[in-house]
Amino acid sequence: MGKRQLPPEEPAEIHEVPLRDALEERYLAYALSTIMHRALPDARDGLKPVHRRILYGMRLLRLDPGTPFKKSAKIVGDVMGSFHPHGDQAIYDAMVRLAQDFSSRYPLVDGQGNFGNVDGDNAAAYRYTEARMTEVARLLLEGIDEDGVEFRANYDGQTKEPSVLPGGFPNLLANGAQGIAVGMATSIPPHNAAELCDAALHLIEKPDAKSKALLKWVKGPDFPTGGIIVDSKEAITEAYMTGRGSFRTRARWTQEEGARGTWVVVITEIPWLVQKSRLVEKIAELLNEKKLPLVGDVRDESAEDIRLVIEPKSRAVDPELMMESLFRLTELESKIPLNLNVLVKGRIPKVLGLAECLREWLDHLRDVLLRRSNYRKEQIEHRLEVLGGYLIAYLNIDRVIKIIRTEDEPKPALMKAFKLTEVQADAILNMRLRSLRKLEEFEIRTEDKNLRAELKGIKGILGSETEQWSKVSEQVRKVRDIFGPKTPLGKRRTTFADAPEHDLAAIEEAFVEREPCTVVISEKGWVRTLKGHVADLSGLTFKTDDKLDHAFFAETTSKLLVFATNGRFYSLDVAKLPGGRGHGEPIRMFIDMEQETAIVSLFVNKGERKFLIASSEGQGFIVKEEDCVGNTRKGKQVLNVEMPNEACAIATVAGDTVAVIGTNHKMVLFPLDQVPEMARGRGVRLQKYTSASLSDVATFDSKAGLAWKDSAGRDQSMSWKELADWRGNRADAGRLAHGLPKSNKFGRGVE
Repeated sequence: MGKRQLPPEEPAEIHEVPLRDALEERYLAYALSTIMHRALPDARDGLKPVHRRILYGMRLLRLDPGTPFKKSAKIVGDVMGSFHPHGDQAIYDAMVRLAQDFSSRYPLVDGQGNFGNVDGDNAAAYRYTEARMTEVARLLLEGIDEDGVEFRANYDGQTKEPSVLPGGFPNLLANGAQGIAVGMATSIPPHNAAELCDAALHLIEKPDAKSKALLKWVKGPDFPTGGIIVDSKEAITEAYMTGRGSFRTRARWTQEEGARGTWVVVITEIPWLVQKSRLVEKIAELLNEKKLPLVGDVRDESAEDIRLVIEPKSRAVDPELMMESLFRLTELESKIPLNLNVLVKGRIPKVLGLAECLREWLDHLRDVLLRRSNYRKEQIEHRLEVLGGYLIAYLNIDRVIKIIRTEDEPKPALMKAFKLTEVQADAILNMRLRSLRKLEEFEIRTEDKNLRAELKGIKGILGSETEQWSKVSEQVRKVRDIFGPKTPLGKRRTTFADAPEHDLAAIEEAFVEREPCTVVISEKGWVRTLKGHVADLSGLTFKTDDKLDHAFFAETTSKLLVFATNGRFYSLDVAKLPGGRGHGEPIRMFIDMEQETAIVSLFVNKGERKFLIASSEGQGFIVKEEDCVGNTRKGKQVLNVEMPNEACAIATVAGDTVAVIGTNHKMVLFPLDQVPEMARGRGVRLQKYTSASLSDVATFDSKAGLAWKDSAGRDQSMSWKELADWRGNRADAGRLAHGLPKSNKFGRGVE
């Protein structure tokens, strides 16, 4: 049997669209969807759509505070089926974060079961956990059944969902939000609700108040995990005024004394969103790598509360310096960003300041109040109309019953007989017989009177903006009382302090294990370090055509100074130099030194000396060692020289006399006080030349005489009496130096 031939399909109509236009249209649609329906919170209730849908779904399940818990699986299933068709795990993860008291400052979900912990462990699967709403969530939803907010169709049009919650709690700033959209992001740390309410009340009294004025109440973020903010007040003020900034948050620690003078540091609070287990692992890793020489050990003794114990290497360690090294290398200090990028009116993404955020919330509360008041007004007016009908029915009960029993169409008959409205006639006809016994004139008139009084109050609110803000103030005050500073949930957890100031050199030293080492420099400028003080360097190997230039003893915490022919001093940390394996690395790898520049001298920085530095043209001056230290790779310009002139000599200042020798083998001696002390410059002329240049300088004590090294490396000297022929003044040409090395070098340099 042959296959049945299908009729040929009609070709669909094809529309040609430029690829650029198609991509722009689709990408814009995707970007807007991400911004509005996923990543950015609404300024009014501080919620993203997924969180709003979770809370509304729990409301429909009647999971109010105090009611029995229900399985998380039931909540997730209802929310996914009715409002959020984006995957069960995404919904459950969002719900878990709302329940974690270490993630949310004021949790919106009350969880029962394993909802994760500060170590970073995941929550149990949703079939094992249960949940209900907290009092904060109830405040956010209060009035949703009274037409407090607009509703929109859900994703399939089968039901409706709120476009925003009534938001009777300052959730945007109180709980914060994190999100990454397309081309924009938001990062809002949590704050103290009572402080926000105080600031909002001030904003109601003075609507034009700026963000800076509100900082009288809102001191800064209030993290659920506590900690200490060490930023300056100026930086915090700038962040809240512009809506962008960051907060340096440090762990809280105390020093606990032990037996025989021992002590440990105990960390009781860590920065927000830092996983404790990862933090301990990082500290242990740094200990193994010997990057925390002041720390001996770390232990996690946490139970329900955080307790990290840091043991020092020895009792002599400064605890503040030890903690400073930990703050610099671990997440014990964390920079928490502030980016107040939110959806204004649910539509426009915008970066707001503190005052604008609170203004959006207050305006929303007023809008909800007006909507609820109008809803209640309509309800009262309807009830008053019904009560009027009931009163007529009560006064004419026998006749009403007779009409209902005898008439085929009792409704128009009732309306005609007693001049009733359609609403009143329906109310009488829909009344149950059992209600007839409750129908008493006194009760009807009392309810009517109370409702009319309430209606008068509602009309007063609707007709007066002052009354409206008075009601909003009353609502905000109630929230402040519930979460006041004396309540367990409302008490501020994060405090403020100035970061302690330490000597930078001491801090840098704290990061490196202090051990003796030997620095080796080759003739071609390759540097390496050997462990310990190694005197015999005969076994060292060098690259082809290279050999040992000089070596000296140092420590791993030492800083080296390099004096170059361009007149600059460069700083090098010994700890950053390569080890003894191999041939080392070129010094130029660690500093930005020009190719044509050579090294004049390299030595350990001791910090308390003075140097005599000189250029080939014979100019020089005295400079303090501390003025030679630069903190950048480009070094620090000290001796100003221009090609072909270059720096060529440096000597430690010791004694009262200067010796200068030129390439013409002429030497001059003169008093040290004739050379000025400067921090930077060209200097003064030390020796006069016609066709020669300066070769070396030295300083010495006239009583001890001049010492130098000969070509064989032996120590030689001449007494002050023997030096009589060369004594003169600064800038003299000098005389031929008989007996001194033909290399025209004293061989002393920096000592």
